Amino acid sequence: MENRTARMTILIDPIKKQIFEDICAQQDLTSSQVIRRLMRQYILDHAGSRELPEWLTAAQAGNKSQ
Repeated sequence: MENRTARMTILIDPIKKQIFEDICAQQDLTSSQVIRRLMRQYILDHAGSRELPEWLTAAQAGNKSQ
C-alpha cells in the first residue's frame, strides 16, 4: 500500500459532484476511496511498459480472482 499521500485538486461541475457523492454514500464509500480505485485501475490499464510498484500490481492480481 502507498506510504505517503499527495493532494490533487480538480474542478468539476457541481451537479456531477453531488451525484457522484450521493452514489458513493449509497455504497458506504468516500469519494476519495472511489477516485483512488478509478485511478489505480486507469494506471494499470494504461501504464504500457512502465515499471509499476509491486503493491499496485499485486492489487490487480487479487482483483482477477474475484
